[in-house]
Amino acid sequence: VQLQASGGGLVQAGGSLRLSCAASGRTFDRYSMAWFRQAPGNEREFVAATRSGGGGSYYADSVKGRFTISRDYAKNTWYLQMNNLKPEDTAVYYCAYSAWRWNSGSLGSESSYEFWGQGTQVTVSS
Repeated sequence: VQLQASGGGLVQAGGSLRLSCAASGRTFDRYSMAWFRQAPGNEREFVAATRSGGGGSYYADSVKGRFTISRDYAKNTWYLQMNNLKPEDTAVYYCAYSAWRWNSGSLGSESSYEFWGQGTQVTVSS
């Protein structure tokens, strides 16, 4: 699986961006997919995840109610819609994919994902 992340940019606080993660190569009917982010000087952290089979969506408390993860099946692309952005959302955002449908408790762990995109920079100005 190859992942190509895009859609980052510079936006003012309160604005919106939509990140995309296009998957190519072999993908799996049972999967988990997530977004993580890493701000300068910080550890990479979980943002949002979803999984196959109507597994629902999961969000970090810091983005709950502002970010939405979704998938376009025809394009084999996942999205992260980010609304009401804050300066603390500034980070490099990474998409990640696993050929395993993890339980909800494992979706937020980096080690659950075998495949990673290259990252896209999001900068939110105050």
